[in-house]
Amino acid sequence: MMRQRLARFVTRVMGYRMVGTVPERGVLVGAPHTSNWDFVSMLLVMWHEGTHPRVLVKKELFVGPLGWLLRAFGGIPLDRQNASGVVQAFVDEAGENGEFRLVIAAEGTRSAGRYWKSGFLRIAHEAGLPVTLAFFDRPTKTMGFGPSFVPSGDFRADMDIVREFYADKRGIKPANRTEPRLREEG
Repeated sequence: MMRQRLARFVTRVMGYRMVGTVPERGVLVGAPHTSNWDFVSMLLVMWHEGTHPRVLVKKELFVGPLGWLLRAFGGIPLDRQNASGVVQAFVDEAGENGEFRLVIAAEGTRSAGRYWKSGFLRIAHEAGLPVTLAFFDRPTKTMGFGPSFVPSGDFRADMDIVREFYADKRGIKPANRTEPRLREEG
């Protein structure tokens, strides 16, 4: 309740408008991932609706007090060298829990890149979970949730849905935005 009040207060003071609702289950894509503030922004989006996120964060950040803080706020260390093991662990856990929300920054970096990471689609597809497209858009001062879809297993078709939604979303630092496409699309 305290987190929800804080998130609603901060959102109002910053002048942002919240859209959409948090799904009960699924893999939530947080994009565009353009700034260190994206983690805080996604916390605000989730807390605004009274939910506590689980967020994949590169394991290198889990040192000292920052590691404790990240864990307290739902951060889960991701070993990017062993990503397939992480995917299977989440598939197993998603099957066990009624309420399951995992936030992933599919771009994988705050800098402009060439490709998104496909883990969000793999986890969702293998676990039978929907993907919900979440965003933070500084130019329009909106943040929240867009559509949800169940991945088909066809990367190109699934990414067409993603591309259509994020076409006009710019993030906090628009110059750092990576276009939604996967290496696996060919």
